[in-house]
Amino acid sequence: MSDIEAYLQQQTNLRGRSAYHADQPLDLWRSQLRTRVKERLGGFPTMAAALNPVLLERITCDGYIRERIEITTYAGLRMPVYLLIPGDGSITENKRPAIVACHGHGYGSREISGMEPDGSLRTGEPGLHKDFAVALVKRGYVVAAPELLGFGDRRLEEDRDAPPGASSCTKIAAHLLMVGKSLAGHRVYETTRVLDYVSTRPEVDSERIGSMGISGGGLVTAFTAALDERFRATVVSGYANTFQGSILDRNHCLDNYVPGILREAELPDIIGLIVPRPLFIEAGSDDQVFPIHAAREAYARLTHIYEQAGASESLDADFFTGGHEISGDKAYDWLDQVL
Repeated sequence: MSDIEAYLQQQTNLRGRSAYHADQPLDLWRSQLRTRVKERLGGFPTMAAALNPVLLERITCDGYIRERIEITTYAGLRMPVYLLIPGDGSITENKRPAIVACHGHGYGSREISGMEPDGSLRTGEPGLHKDFAVALVKRGYVVAAPELLGFGDRRLEEDRDAPPGASSCTKIAAHLLMVGKSLAGHRVYETTRVLDYVSTRPEVDSERIGSMGISGGGLVTAFTAALDERFRATVVSGYANTFQGSILDRNHCLDNYVPGILREAELPDIIGLIVPRPLFIEAGSDDQVFPIHAAREAYARLTHIYEQAGASESLDADFFTGGHEISGDKAYDWLDQVL
């Protein structure tokens, strides 16, 4: 190990001041760490902008209705969201549970919603995302699939002619870092705005809204659920890990880096803010991005936090045979049980 590697290891070998200890009051720990995590993410607006939703399209699909809606997140920023509604989309007295589904790196919300980059129906293999928004709507959930900042239709103009899977993450993240904010923080706050919108829909039971995300969308899902208790159940796929075991161990997209976050806590403690609400972890045995050994380490830490909170029954996981991908094999049934 060179002196540079040794120095970096020394600098980042922190437990964080807010790691959970059994002798701490749980509510106080959560409150203090949430405040600090929000600050590290760059802070959120004190007053929410009006959503001003606009319906862009409404299409009948195989067993569900697909709407494309645009909402305001931050003042000056509009976000397109696919809303998948089971059946014929008619309003009934029986309100449905909903899932906010966050895509990872790729070509955006179409990639989890059964479409090619141009919006046409998918004809090939679904890739690592496995069209999980479609899988969920076919199980009876209203599913919101937001276009995360920097992907798909929300790339910078200079990147619009690049291949569909190319993102604008690096430049957007760099600009935000220069003013003390972060791309991770923007995506987390925008996802809370998606929840604001979904809660207004007449088809949705606002007391039964969960979330699910893969990879970079797993970051968004995990942090958003950690900070916003309106998410009643959460599935984190291909992300639950340790900062040391993944984010600092290999080259990641700049959107994964949050200034000063290690001074607060390691990743499992931040995800642990979801306690005592239901949490499910998916991790593939051959995941080369978020390695399985560190995923198991994170899960052991989460198990300790949930046990200390007397909520062991609310935590579960599927360490499946596979790579960096959605499984759904156990996660979908688990969601049915908790939501």
